[in-house]
Amino acid sequence: QVQLAESGGGLVQAGGSLRLSCAASGRTFSNYYMGWFRQAPGKEREFVGGIRWSGTSPYYADSVKGRFTISRDNAKNTMYLQMNSLKPEDTAVYYCAAGLKFRPIQVKEYDYWGQGTQVTVSS
Repeated sequence: QVQLAESGGGLVQAGGSLRLSCAASGRTFSNYYMGWFRQAPGKEREFVGGIRWSGTSPYYADSVKGRFTISRDNAKNTMYLQMNSLKPEDTAVYYCAAGLKFRPIQVKEYDYWGQGTQVTVSS
């Protein structure tokens, strides 16, 4: 029903910034939520933040509040994750996802996933 593709990962120094993109294609619906997750080596995939398909009401995990911002370009059907003040502990593979649950924060609450993009923060 929907396909997702992340891009924009790379290597940055601590304190730097990076913007990730998630492009959606296929048949989509206006009541979907979209979200960002990340997974570090040896750890479970964890929630980063989410937003309505319309681009309103973003919400975030406590670990990234004040540093990361989620937005959506409706014309381009693309979601963004702006990451500022990056820390080494932000190093992970970042995934975008979509689902129909209300303000979902768990992996099992999302139905569609991208392949991920690597973000590495050096100290």
